[in-house]
Amino acid sequence: MTQPPAPLLEGLRIFQSRNAEETRAFLRGKNYGFDLPPRQAAGLDTRINGLYLPQSYVGYIQYGAASVSFSSGRDRSDYWVQLPLRGHLQGTVGHDLVECTPRRAAIASPAIEDCHFLTEPNCARIQLSLHGVAVSAQLAALLGEPPDAPVSFVPGMDLTRGHGRSFARYILMAVMDLERSGSVLRDRLTAGAFEQFITTALLLSQPHNYGEALQRLDRPMAPRDVKRAIDYMQCHLDASITLADIVAASGVPGRTLYKHFKDWKGVSPMRHLRNIRLAQVREALIRADPEENVTAVAMSLGFTHMGRFSVEYRRRFGESPSQTLGKPRGHRRR
Repeated sequence: MTQPPAPLLEGLRIFQSRNAEETRAFLRGKNYGFDLPPRQAAGLDTRINGLYLPQSYVGYIQYGAASVSFSSGRDRSDYWVQLPLRGHLQGTVGHDLVECTPRRAAIASPAIEDCHFLTEPNCARIQLSLHGVAVSAQLAALLGEPPDAPVSFVPGMDLTRGHGRSFARYILMAVMDLERSGSVLRDRLTAGAFEQFITTALLLSQPHNYGEALQRLDRPMAPRDVKRAIDYMQCHLDASITLADIVAASGVPGRTLYKHFKDWKGVSPMRHLRNIRLAQVREALIRADPEENVTAVAMSLGFTHMGRFSVEYRRRFGESPSQTLGKPRGHRRR
């Protein structure tokens, strides 16, 4: 018999057990339900690996050769995205039945109380959990006002095309990054940016009860509103800036801001912020004395993961930060 692929994220192990009662007790502590037929107990190999970020969790989950059922507790307030890597997962989300495979994901919203899943043997999946408060806050930033009810997503997501395929690719890229030591997601600012990005991607691509409201916000925006957003970025380059902060400074809803930044600048607001910071670092290095420290300059402008910063800097300017600093001053702009 062919052995299943090795589990992912073993360096970020949260829980492992072949014992049903240990698994049930652990999941109960996380407010999850768990059920395993006695005849399946011998095949159980529970592996829960991953990383808890400030407003989310991303990780790998399997139950080995056992077929198990699991459910989210009624007191949980997070959005629950299941992305199968192999095998089949059948989900019941409210009144909807979602057949999950590597081609189709399931999304459970906390507003829907009845959410449970049944796995086939040797099924493995990536799970993404997003805090309900963070999703509501990001939606409020996009709408320009607080939502009057929780977001409720359509529970099935096609992963073979369009936004669903892109969304799955972003999550898998994050998991592959976590597989490597020194993941950029361990950095606080990068983790926050990732959470905002993935939450925004979900809100703008997956159908939900506020989809029409977001579409109605596609109104023209004057360049002065973009300028207000950029001016705010320029004044807070050393701070942890969120999309909500930029929206408040610009005076327009986040959905409009995102669209028209794309129209006027060709990138998202957060990507533009990153570009401004890179440009500011380059200017600082051009003006710096040769004995100054690249790390200190970069960190003063919000970069805390030096490996990722160096890669982005070289990609944008065609040389490393230390090469910029090492040039004679008269040659640094050439």
